[in-house]
Amino acid sequence: MTTINVALVGQGFMGRSHSNAWGQVAKFFKPPLVPVMHTVFGQPEENPQAFADNWGWQNASTDWEQLVRSPEIGLVDIVTPNYIHAPVARAAIAAGKPVACEKPIAGSLADARQMAEAAKAANLKTFVWYNYRRCPAVALAHQMVKQGKLGTIRHVRAVYLQDWADENVPLLWRFEKELAGSGAHGDLNAHIIDMTRFVTGQEITEVVGAIAETFIKERTLPSGVAAGGIAADRQGAAGKGTVTVDDAVLFLARFSGGAVASFEAARQATGNQNRNSFEINGTKGSLKFDFERMNELKYYDATLPRAVQGWSTIMCTHGGDHPYVANWWPDAHIIGYEHGFTNQAYDILRVLGGEEPTVPIPDFEDAYQTQRVLEAALISADERRPVALEEVK
Repeated sequence: MTTINVALVGQGFMGRSHSNAWGQVAKFFKPPLVPVMHTVFGQPEENPQAFADNWGWQNASTDWEQLVRSPEIGLVDIVTPNYIHAPVARAAIAAGKPVACEKPIAGSLADARQMAEAAKAANLKTFVWYNYRRCPAVALAHQMVKQGKLGTIRHVRAVYLQDWADENVPLLWRFEKELAGSGAHGDLNAHIIDMTRFVTGQEITEVVGAIAETFIKERTLPSGVAAGGIAADRQGAAGKGTVTVDDAVLFLARFSGGAVASFEAARQATGNQNRNSFEINGTKGSLKFDFERMNELKYYDATLPRAVQGWSTIMCTHGGDHPYVANWWPDAHIIGYEHGFTNQAYDILRVLGGEEPTVPIPDFEDAYQTQRVLEAALISADERRPVALEEVK
């Protein structure tokens, strides 16, 4: 059995998701490398030893710089707030380590560019956790488009709507530009930009127009460490701080194949807990996906006789027919959010073991392309003009 020692840099919501994935992947899949949950890093006030004990990490550390240089570590997995991604990734690359990193790849375009350039220069494997690619329904949509089921794609519509960020939530790091880079835009639009690039197989060439809005200008200062990056002590501390990121960003765009597109992200869209959704319309058919019904993919086949055309619902849990699910439960025994992370951990281990992933997995260069679109939309919103991606390097 060949193993690889994994270091997790960060804790919180994503730390839990990744820990679960690393702990489960070799139980359900047969990867060429078996991950060893070696060490987790956390700030002293986060009590990394307690996190390690709870999630099955062998060691805990409060020094990430020493950790990523350790000769015992074979893979560095970064789940910190966005502003720390770049220094940790660069240090790990300098130490010759493959790196997996949460999305968006960085808090700024400059950091994302430097990360991609460093990985390319070092010729190291890198991975970014755009985990929704690993939903069986989304992976199937990618395969169907590649097979020509939709014909020429004309329209793309994507939304990612949540409603957790009301006035009662304190000033978490996600509401500070210095720490997060952007708000709902980098948090949510990043996912749907990546998903639509992945499913269509095309690149966004222009942001035609964008609007960004911050509805809640000030928030109560938090009194403690946020649990999972979202929930926190809502009693807060004395005083308020300024919100420096967006609450909602909407933009229009063009794809390289000629399709027009709309994107919408908001964290105060009441009634939408985690509505991560896209619709893709082509000359031969259309697809719809909504993560709130993540095991389903809707398909319209326009090549059928008109009398029998209509939307069909594909339950993407047939073990012999749909990506990843053969390793989980019997047909129609649905899977959940955490399974996308485990599926991605499997593909990371396949790539590191010299195999091909189940479906393409984004590296730093791929994620940098998504970051360019994020940046173009912010420029468009700020300057109120179209922005060609050629302008954004």
